[in-house]
Amino acid sequence: MSNRFVMESVVPVIEDTLKYCESLTEYVRRKSLEVPVGHVPLGGGHPIRIQSMTTVDTMDTQGSVAQAIRMIESGCEYVRLTAPSLKDAQNLENIKNALRKSGYDTPLVADIHFTPNAAELAARIVEKVRINPGNYADRKKFQQIEYTDDAYQAELDRIRKNFTPLIKICKEYGTALRIGTNHGSLSDRIMSRYGDTPLGMVESALEFLRICEDEGFYRIVLSMKASNPQVMVQAYRLLVNKMDAEGMKPYPLHIGVTEAGEGEDGRIKSAMGIGALLEDGLGDTVRVSLTEEPELEAPVAIMLVDRYKDRAGHTPILQVLHSPVNPFEYTRRNSREVGNFGGKNVPRVIADFSVSSGIQMQDLAAIGHYYRQESDKWTMNETGADYLFTGSSPADFMLPNSLKEISVYETWQSKGGPETVYPLLTAEEFVSGRKLHGSLNFVRIKLSDIDKPLVKRLKEESKIVLWLETNNRHAMAELRRAFFALADNHLKTPVVISGNYKSMSEERFRLYASTDIGAVLLAGMGDGVILLLNNAAQDGSRDVYCKLANNTAFGILQAARMRITKTEFISCPSCGRTLFDLQETTAKIRKRTEHLKGLKIGIMGCIVNGPGEMADADYGYVGSGNDKITLYKGKDVVKRGVPFKEAVKELVNLIKSEGDWVDP
Repeated sequence: MSNRFVMESVVPVIEDTLKYCESLTEYVRRKSLEVPVGHVPLGGGHPIRIQSMTTVDTMDTQGSVAQAIRMIESGCEYVRLTAPSLKDAQNLENIKNALRKSGYDTPLVADIHFTPNAAELAARIVEKVRINPGNYADRKKFQQIEYTDDAYQAELDRIRKNFTPLIKICKEYGTALRIGTNHGSLSDRIMSRYGDTPLGMVESALEFLRICEDEGFYRIVLSMKASNPQVMVQAYRLLVNKMDAEGMKPYPLHIGVTEAGEGEDGRIKSAMGIGALLEDGLGDTVRVSLTEEPELEAPVAIMLVDRYKDRAGHTPILQVLHSPVNPFEYTRRNSREVGNFGGKNVPRVIADFSVSSGIQMQDLAAIGHYYRQESDKWTMNETGADYLFTGSSPADFMLPNSLKEISVYETWQSKGGPETVYPLLTAEEFVSGRKLHGSLNFVRIKLSDIDKPLVKRLKEESKIVLWLETNNRHAMAELRRAFFALADNHLKTPVVISGNYKSMSEERFRLYASTDIGAVLLAGMGDGVILLLNNAAQDGSRDVYCKLANNTAFGILQAARMRITKTEFISCPSCGRTLFDLQETTAKIRKRTEHLKGLKIGIMGCIVNGPGEMADADYGYVGSGNDKITLYKGKDVVKRGVPFKEAVKELVNLIKSEGDWVDP
């Protein structure tokens, strides 16, 4: 089919107010300023750098050095260490000397919160310093303050006075500086004027950046981190837009999702946020934040970044003449309700069982449906798939009522068009006017199929759900472009997003699918997901791959905040400030609370990553001293000084007392 109906041969123009990258259809990496960081420069034409952060107490020189070496060996090009006090900052020199003596010249980064004097000392020792504008020479006490313009300017003058000494030291010693905003630690001043928003995050950094530029200091890296990928992506995009609008230099970006968590959830959330930005050419250094050993983070980051080494030269995609989506705000696409797709329905998950025949009842356990032979009944868990795609080999037993079947059109037609099965048509079959199911039909399309005949037919038929797929290496951009084409043609047809991943490791599949599908969902586009894994047909492990695909689909929807099916754990990756074993504690809390669907629990190692970093968590568990935990309901302290050994039990009791507990 022709593309001409949705493509004009004119130069594409994206409004400046919405522009944040070179192209929405062609992979072009943003041209950023080169910033020297020791002997490993960042930005410019250099590769995307990989980094992570130590979790050992910075005062433990031997432990910090040993961990840093493991991180470097795993692929880290920068190693970050926390320096919460002047004493910690002083010990950075011992760590640096020990690393250099061991033959490692990897640049070191000092992470500073609250303590300008520690930052000023660290800037004389390490190659880069990170400050958080929310708590460096600023305050966060969760106070709402009404500022006059004069009072607000007075606060900025105070910040300038306290911040300028660090800038001068960085200039003198050739030290790079990261201005790293965190969504959960915006100052009371920023919160009072801009609220808990991406704009507030951006302005928090720009206030400090303007001071740097006034001082003629440009060795700067910027970050906009949040535990919510949606907020994080919007903030980075808006930052680039605002810097361009003010005529600032194109400073390089450090990108990452903070407090992503552990295991597959942490990887899905990280890939969604980081990948969405990498797809549009944003990002000069990456840190994946997992509640795991730091040397496990770099391989994940490398796998994400390496995907873009050969992305340029991908199959051309129809140019965007205008964007129907505001990239800085979330609005779900307005789609028509068809069956239980579209409208106000949550996105549906379709499980692919088309790769082999002979489906048995017990096979459906892989997608959350369990047959109990003793009672001759079906049960379903929270991640039970909504639809089963059987291709040309329909199930020969009655499916549970909660699971509907889809088959290819020829098979559906040969069976007499049964009401209990829904057909999947090709674009050609649909346009040719084939007989349709009375209530629900799926039409498999690619971007190139969206031409005048298809659009005309979609406007005539209302019982259609599109099944959108792509074979383009630049998959996310082509999927997004297809949604733009539907908007250009005023179509509200619901869309299932299909991802096809062949002969791929579990880790790679999870990261790639989370990027391609997740980034589109973050923009509010998509009414369903199907992930195709052909590995099952090759090695016979259908149950394993179907379970992987199903769990990943639900995980992607959860991370995009579009369908909540389980507890969400917002846990920091640990650092030298952490006051307890974060990995072990997270596992204990997960075990006790993972059945509390929709609840968000923040697990933070110290007060720096405490009430602020948890952002929108329902409950918080925060280290507040040696062997002491503070418990939160939202952002309010409920109980201080809880002994560590009793804290998990007390957290459960708090959830029960607030009426949010259900028995597993």
